[in-house]
Amino acid sequence: MNASRQVIILDEISKLATKQEQWEPFSWYKDMRENTPVYYDAEQDVWNVFSYDHVKRVLFDHELFSNKKERSLIPVPRQMDSRSNVNLVDPPEHRKRRALLAQAFTPRSLKDWEPRIQEIVDELITDMERAPVVDIVQKLAIPLPVTVIADLLGVPSRDRDRIKAWSDILFLPYNLEAYDDIEEQKGLAMKEFAEYLYPIVLEKRKHPADDIISDLTKAELEGEQLTDEEVVMSAIGLLGAGNETTTTLISNMFYCMLFDQPGVYQELRADLTLVPKLVEEVLRFRFGATIDRKVARDTDVFGPEMKAGQVVVAWIGAANRDESHFARADAFDIHRPGNQQHLTFGAGPHFCLGAPLARLEANMALASFVKRFADIRKVDGLNLNDHLTASATGQSLKSLPVGLSL
Repeated sequence: MNASRQVIILDEISKLATKQEQWEPFSWYKDMRENTPVYYDAEQDVWNVFSYDHVKRVLFDHELFSNKKERSLIPVPRQMDSRSNVNLVDPPEHRKRRALLAQAFTPRSLKDWEPRIQEIVDELITDMERAPVVDIVQKLAIPLPVTVIADLLGVPSRDRDRIKAWSDILFLPYNLEAYDDIEEQKGLAMKEFAEYLYPIVLEKRKHPADDIISDLTKAELEGEQLTDEEVVMSAIGLLGAGNETTTTLISNMFYCMLFDQPGVYQELRADLTLVPKLVEEVLRFRFGATIDRKVARDTDVFGPEMKAGQVVVAWIGAANRDESHFARADAFDIHRPGNQQHLTFGAGPHFCLGAPLARLEANMALASFVKRFADIRKVDGLNLNDHLTASATGQSLKSLPVGLSL
């Protein structure tokens, strides 16, 4: 493969070829942490780090590991520049860009959002009561986040299927065999998404409402505002990131309750204060997340000499299983002290802006679900390789049917 190609393909680094390997990469993580904690992939000219301390350093140290990059795991759309994508700049410019986006969230606190989110949760769970078997991905994990973020941004909820489809394509991982086809799909999705949002932005600039897009049109910092195009691109970023991660989180919560720690559902039924602990442990235990940075200057901070301009991939999923930081890291334990120290939402100046909302949705959804249903069980004969793979490890979420007991 040409190392100058814009997109970094993770499967070409890990060599995890099957769905099962991609869903359960943890033995590979362990092998890399113990034997090759700093690994150079010559084919793509990419450094890789796997330990908790190394990953955290990459995320925090923006002077050494920069977000101003030309190559990435997810390619930078041509329509986006540093003004419309806060993830393409470093401090101090990053603080200004992020502050403009953050202003869209400050007029309403999470408490203000709770009643509407609870209403959406209740509607979805009520629909589940009518069926003895429910596809938890299709009936809860997918519709909840995309409905919530569309509602908060001020986009018609009736368009959520279109929004979800565009977002899925934009987050679609690359592979060598279908590279050109995926590139074409992403370009078309970005064009259609932008054309859909542009008139909505124009309308909200003229007639602001109580939503995030309206706030983005009004946000101002040091006399500077976002242009219509920048609001469109910012909204695309929020709509995409606002549902992809939370969909994976909710799906993983049910997988962990069914397969990683059977019986934990009844613990939650007996003590709802355990719900946030389960959410944090799922974020630590079963997220194959990765983040990339550009090496800003020559450094041997991790031992080998890294050259300025090279890319370093921080394997967050491996860091979250690091035994030096989490005792019995390969065990799923909702009672684990300090499990919220996971790095799934990043760390440092680029910590995920939507993390509080993702946590709120997951906690509200699980608490409400547990109150309504006495138990869950997997469908007899369920083959997880056919039904569920993790988007974070390079595949698309499909479905996880479960049986419900009222």
